Parts: sequence; structure tokens; C-alpha cells
Amino acid sequence: MPSAEQLLSDPELAASAWDLAPIVDGEAEAGVRRLLDDALRRAGTFAQAHAGRVAALDSDGLRAAMLELAGITELVDRAGSYAMLSFSTDTADPARGALLQHVQERGTELETQLLFFELEWAALTDDQAQALLGGGADLEFCAHHLRSARRYRPHLLSEPEERVLAEKGLSASAAWARLFGEQVAAIRVAGDDGTERPLEAAFSDLQSPSRALRAEAAGAISAALEPGLRTRAFIFNTLVYDKSVDDRLRRYPHWLAARNLANEADDDSVLALIHAVRSRYDIPQRWYRLKAQLLGLDRLSDFDRNATVAASEPLYSYAQARELVTDTYAQFSSQAGAIARRFFDEHWIDAPLRENKRGGAYCATVAGVHPYVMLNFTARRRDVMTIAHELGHGLHAVLADKQGVFHQSTPLTVAETASVFGETLVFERLLEECGAERERLELLAGRIDDAVATVFRQMAMNRFEHLVHTRRRAQGELSVNDISDAWVESQAEMLGDAVEITDGYRSWWSYIPHFINTPGYVYAYAYGELLALSVYSRYRAVGAALVPRYLEMLAAGGSRPPQELGAMVGIDLADPGFWDAGLALVNEQLLAAEALAQRVLPSA
Repeated sequence: MPSAEQLLSDPELAASAWDLAPIVDGEAEAGVRRLLDDALRRAGTFAQAHAGRVAALDSDGLRAAMLELAGITELVDRAGSYAMLSFSTDTADPARGALLQHVQERGTELETQLLFFELEWAALTDDQAQALLGGGADLEFCAHHLRSARRYRPHLLSEPEERVLAEKGLSASAAWARLFGEQVAAIRVAGDDGTERPLEAAFSDLQSPSRALRAEAAGAISAALEPGLRTRAFIFNTLVYDKSVDDRLRRYPHWLAARNLANEADDDSVLALIHAVRSRYDIPQRWYRLKAQLLGLDRLSDFDRNATVAASEPLYSYAQARELVTDTYAQFSSQAGAIARRFFDEHWIDAPLRENKRGGAYCATVAGVHPYVMLNFTARRRDVMTIAHELGHGLHAVLADKQGVFHQSTPLTVAETASVFGETLVFERLLEECGAERERLELLAGRIDDAVATVFRQMAMNRFEHLVHTRRRAQGELSVNDISDAWVESQAEMLGDAVEITDGYRSWWSYIPHFINTPGYVYAYAYGELLALSVYSRYRAVGAALVPRYLEMLAAGGSRPPQELGAMVGIDLADPGFWDAGLALVNEQLLAAEALAQRVLPSA
């Protein structure tokens, strides 16, 4: 069997780089600048035509205005996407950083020109807005967007104030977030042989069956995080304070309120989710106790949590991973399979590990073009699941493309549905192909690891954010130790006495971009996982009959509220017991693992 090093040097993997040319019509940086110039010119014309006159529009006039706004938005999105995607693959390149900054500056200039429209639309009475939306013109391409925008009415400021905040934001929160990203991308983890690796490569060692290697990798990661820790803590402090000022000015009642509004989720439903998950921390604690037995340990340490329980973890070439995922999608739906293959055939994926490449994985939707997927492929089974996850996002984006720029994307709470569903399809296929009980247990263990990480760990990270944001507002600037204490406190609640938290782990909050780029984001992972598991449960119950309804839900994008999207596949998001039902499915997997362990390990 080829080694991981051999698989990672595979020419097919090395060649799997993005083709960003379609975004800018093959004009590279010049195309970015042309798109922005065109958008700014059209925005100026739009402002001259409509500023101060939104209340005078009839339904046909509103449609014409929204079509022009869609065109302007698409131009800016394409320019920004090109700059961001290019920067992601080499965050140390000054030219790429400068282009990204240029896009952000011009984008802010354009935003200030168009601010008036949102403010004037929000200022209309409910009767006026409803009359325009029901006035006979075809406004389906933007109706939900316009209705959602009015939910921000209590939190909008005057136009001059909004202009100041928009223009200063680029040299404030956006600048700090960029600095954080560049700092993390530049972190190198030293090895015993004197070589250095990106964080992403070092984290993959935490999945190793060798505890010595895991402990060594954890120590090296902690050491690598240490030099810039105070700087990253200062960035975090600054952004948390910046958010508190923004929330105060906009009259948000608590630190998570703005995120809930953006997610089209009311505070009560989010609190119900948080309470439901935290009340079932017995699930991860039971799992980690069982995992310790499977690994032959008395107790796990934090660096053991992601370890494979297999004596030797299977490795996958990039080609094997591609075929497994695309074929599984095709078995579910020929349309889904065909779309998944396009990502590989048409160079929509950038997969290899590279120097200064951003860590992690994501799928970026590009208006009017197609989505792009970034991976950091390390040949592990988890990478196969990551491909399945990101292609779920990609399938969602391709199917929803017809919705246009206003409705293609969904709130974060629904955005993870297709990705987790895709992961589950691939997992169930792998499970079906397992023969021996030990092999089934090993595979099931990986899936429970993922569910714990997505539901429970993300909720612990939500608790960490809550502690940091509330304490920062009450106490002022937090020290590195204060932030690390909050991290340990939130992690310890989830882990209980099942996992030892080592001293080095105290700083591991400091590389996570969600806390910086999208405060409050992380609970959406738990929301999406539980929603997707519920949808998959429906698929198991009704079979192929759900497929067209599921694809229809994805194709609806964000054109409907989350509750209506869930109803399309028979899910009632308003049911208070919804979260418990999803958690029961995770518990079901754990019960299956416990039963298998009883047979495989008589002493378990």
C-alpha cells in the first residue's frame, strides 16, 4: 500500500488547482478592477436615479431597481470572490493581499453609495412594503430578501452614521481579521527532524493510531501557537470590543442577537438548541470513556480525542476519494452525481497542501459563475468525508444558482444541511461495505467522532464565545490567561472527567477563524448537523420518494424562511422536540458502538 507521502505527491492531486479564469473572464487582476469599475459606475447611476425616491416606486419600478441591484451585486461578488480565492491559496503573497485589500476598499465605497436603498426600504410602513411586494410585478427573485431586510429596522442607524461605520469597518474589524488570518497561515509546526509543517498537516497527526506521535504533535502545535499568542489575543479582544460597540449602537440586546437575526432564527429557538445540546453532554463523555477502552487507555487526554481506533487507518488516493464520493452521490441521485463530478472535471477544486495556503476546507459560492471548493487533502479517511461535506455545499449552490444573488445562499442554520447529508450518505455506504464487526466499530467510531465534534464541541465553542463576549463587556480587556481560562471552562463542561485537559491545550482557541471572522457562527454547525440527521432519518423511512423533495429544497436556496424549507422535506423546525429527535440519532449511533464494543472487547 502506498504511504501517505506517496499519495500526497500524486500528480493528479498536485494538478487539482482552481481555474479562477471564468470569474473574471480570463483577465486575472485586470478583470477584478474592470468588474469593480463597472459596478461603481452603475452604482453611481443607480443612486442618482433612486436616492430619496424609494417610497415613490411602484411595483414595476421596484422590480427594475432590484434587477439593477442584482447586476451590481454580482459584479462585486465576482471581483471579491476572485481576490479571496486567490489569496486563500497563498496568504503570504503581497500582491494577492494587496488585491484583496483593493477589493475591500472599493467594495466599501460601493456599499456607502447604495446604503440609502436599504434604509429607505426599511423606513416604509408595513402596508407600503406589502403593497409593493403584492403589486403585480414578478418579484419572486427578491421578495424573501426584501422581507428579511425589514427585520433589521430596529437596528439600523441614520444614513450618515451607516456610512461612517461602513467606511471605518475596513480599517477596523476587516483589517484585524485579515491580520489574524495571515498570522495563523504563517504558523509552522516544527518536527524532530528539523523540518516545519503548516498547522493543517500537524493536526492530521492527531488522528494517528500512535499515541506517542499524537502527544508529540500536540506538544509541537502548542509550542507553535505560543510565539504569536499575545498578538492573536489582542486581535480577539479588539474584535470582541468592536462587536460590543456595534451591538450597543444598533440596540441588540445581547452578543448573539445579531447572528440569530442573520440566521433567521429567533432567540428562543437558539436557546432551546443550546440547552438541548448542553443537557446531553453525557453523550460525548460516554463516547470518550468508550474510546479510551478501544485505545487501551485508562483515560483520554485532549490530544487523543481524534485518534483513530483502527490499528492502521486506511489511506486513500485523491482518485479513490473522488470516485467514492461522486459514485455515492450518483447512487442517491444521478443529477447529484453529475454535479459532483463537474467539480473535479472542470477544476472547481483546489486540493493539495501548499506553503502559506489557508487551512481547513470550504465551499465558496460565486454569483453568476459556479462554486469553488478548497481542500487540504492529507489522504486520510476524514479527507474523504470532508470532500463529501464540501461537495454537499457545492451541490446546494449549483442547484440554487437559478435563485440569483439574493436567494442563492441560505442562512447559516440551513447551510450545513446538504453538507452533512452528503457526509452521511458516504458514511452509510462505507458502513454497508464493512464485513467484520471490528471494522464496523472502527468506522462507526469515526462517525461518532465527527458528530461529537460538530454538535457538542461546536456548542462548547459557543459557550466559550459567550464567556469571552460577556466577560469582555463586563470586565474590560481580557488577558491571555482570561481567554484561556474561558476556553478550558467551556471544554471541561463538555468533556467532564472523561478527558484530561493538558496545559498545552489552553491556547488552542487561538487558531480558530470563526471566532474572528463570524462571531456566533459555531452553533449553526450543531443546528445543521441535527437538521441533516433528521432529514436523513426521513430518507431512511421513505426512501427514494424523498429524493426529489430534497433536491427541490436545495434548489430553493434562501428564497424561503428556514421553517418553510424544512417543511419541504417533512421537518418541523418549530417543534420544541426537534432538537431532542436529532440528538437521539447521535445517541443511537453511540448505542450501536457500545453494543459492538461489548462483542469485540469483552471487557468493554
